[in-house]
Amino acid sequence: MKNVIEVKNLIKEYKNIKAVDGISLEVKKGEILGLLGPNGSGKSTTINCILSLLNFEKGTIQIFGKPMAPNAYDIKREIGVVFQDVAVFEELTVEENIDYFCGLYINDKRLRKQYIEEAIELVSLNEFKKFYPKQLSGGLLRRLNIACGIAHKPKLIFLDEPTVAVDPQSRNNILDGIEKLRENGATIVYTTHYMEEVEILCDRVIILDKGKVIANGTPDELKELANMEEKVNVEVDSITEKQLEEIKKLKNVDEIYYHNQNLTVIYKKGKNNLITLIDYFKKESILYDKIYSERPTLNDVFLELTGKELRD
Repeated sequence: MKNVIEVKNLIKEYKNIKAVDGISLEVKKGEILGLLGPNGSGKSTTINCILSLLNFEKGTIQIFGKPMAPNAYDIKREIGVVFQDVAVFEELTVEENIDYFCGLYINDKRLRKQYIEEAIELVSLNEFKKFYPKQLSGGLLRRLNIACGIAHKPKLIFLDEPTVAVDPQSRNNILDGIEKLRENGATIVYTTHYMEEVEILCDRVIILDKGKVIANGTPDELKELANMEEKVNVEVDSITEKQLEEIKKLKNVDEIYYHNQNLTVIYKKGKNNLITLIDYFKKESILYDKIYSERPTLNDVFLELTGKELRD
């Protein structure tokens, strides 16, 4: 599969601190790449370097097989960027805002009108075309922000936290719209703090930390990196320190965590772990409510690799 983005040995320094420390990565044509990392990992700096919004000390960046540069306007016409901070004009309606941003790339009025209608349809803003931004909810405003960034039908789209602080309906609408963009041939670089979105959308995930790539693979491949086989979560009415110590000594148990009546038991290997734990509860007359077993999640992988929650 052809690479849309190729970054090799990228280094960006701030006062002798390497915000990006030799990063190499590629984004394949037609894929949705999840670019993840805790705050300060170098994620935003890497994207800004790729977009030629920042100068960098060393490395090469190619987009569509051509060197990227601040004056590479032929490349930039094919890129759409939707930053986390909403950037629209308050004095323009929804339709007028989209028309303005689309007009930066599309001169043909008839074609632009078609693109505007398709962008409005994509983010489901048909009922709000004549509304001004101040009349829109946070979720609708984010949909408008996305429409402004993708109306000119770019081949490469950067989406930075597009679902932050939106209502569930808008979130689902945005996720559906992103799927449609990919179906229409776009390549997408996606950053988010919501791991469930990564599992739903992303074909491949790159995790950054301290300016380096520390993991690269499909969501399933990354889950294989987790140093656990199974995680059991259970809500218990009460449990003693002695019982917690005994659970820790049960077969295959690696770690346990107990907080606010929530017990988590991590297993490295083995079968029938849940049954063994339930049998122990019965023997000790420990009352419990919900109990369920799950395989390692991307968040588990993230914690092991970075030592931080993604939302830190």
